[in-house]
Amino acid sequence: MLQAYLFPIGFALQTFPLLAFVFTLPFLIVQYRKYGYVNKIRVIVLYSFLLYLLCALYLVILPLPDTRHTCTGTTGSFNQWVPFQFVRDFLRETGLQWNNPATYLKVFGERALLQVAFNVLLLVPLGVFLRYYFRRRILRTTVTTFLVSLFFEVTQGTGLYGIYDCPYRLFDVDDLMLNTAGGLVGYAIAPWLTAFMPKSDTLDEGVDLSVTRVSYTRRFVAWLIDWAVLSPFVLFFLGRHMLLPLAGAVLFYFVVVPYLTEGRTLGKRVVRIRLDGRDGGLTLHALLVRYVSLYFGIGGPNVLFISGEMNQLPSMVMIPLLLVAGLLNLVFGIHALLCFVRRDRMLFYERWSETKHSIT
Repeated sequence: MLQAYLFPIGFALQTFPLLAFVFTLPFLIVQYRKYGYVNKIRVIVLYSFLLYLLCALYLVILPLPDTRHTCTGTTGSFNQWVPFQFVRDFLRETGLQWNNPATYLKVFGERALLQVAFNVLLLVPLGVFLRYYFRRRILRTTVTTFLVSLFFEVTQGTGLYGIYDCPYRLFDVDDLMLNTAGGLVGYAIAPWLTAFMPKSDTLDEGVDLSVTRVSYTRRFVAWLIDWAVLSPFVLFFLGRHMLLPLAGAVLFYFVVVPYLTEGRTLGKRVVRIRLDGRDGGLTLHALLVRYVSLYFGIGGPNVLFISGEMNQLPSMVMIPLLLVAGLLNLVFGIHALLCFVRRDRMLFYERWSETKHSIT
């Protein structure tokens, strides 16, 4: 019977990296917007919470039936509305004899007891998370735990919301009670389980954002957002081989817009950073040096290759240009890697333009 529980947990561990990858970008944006930085303890707690929710969901719905047509050969009701039916099932199915202590230990291996224990333990971690990190009171914990349990039961009782003809698991009112009880158990034991961790409401104490370094991860998120904004223009102009208008769009977005908005593009505004120049001032010249050297010096040859413009050149000219472009990419890749490893180093276009990022 334990295999029925181990399989969903194992499958959750396999699929969690994909879910974490999808979750990471919105998670980072929320952290930068709300707190101004990413706290490592908060990362561990929230990603472990995400893994727990995935495990709980898989434990409820897996293993899936081999066919969508689950009504074939089924009889009887798909719902159990009698409260405390699990007590009757326990007394009927187990070999417990109150006047025979020798039967007590055997009960712990019985399916009826394991089923009850599973339903209680399923939402114990939820109660812990709700009290420790989300700082919910007991009433809100009870309501939240009940609603999560109700979601699980409805998911089972509707055959995954109509994917299957009939439910392949029972909607059980006892499960609602046991799951909710498990959440309250988690709420009760949360102070002991989290005693070694800092209190969630003190995670940001002592953090001075004015001296906090802007990480490459944060800058990368801003870069992704900025190029997501520019992507329609890039696709439009590249598709029509209109490189000059494309260059103009890039210059306008990365030079003119930050110059008019005190160093902020949309991406930088979302993650709460901005560009500063020497002595805090940001000049048009500094922005031109920064982005022309990056997007035209490094990116330009790559765009010419991607757009097919280089294919129109004679081979004796195109081959040396391709070699130069490849060499530039290699050198820049090594340079960027070294700057990432040695965080005190500045990228070449930052050093040339004397610009840097700061948290707003």
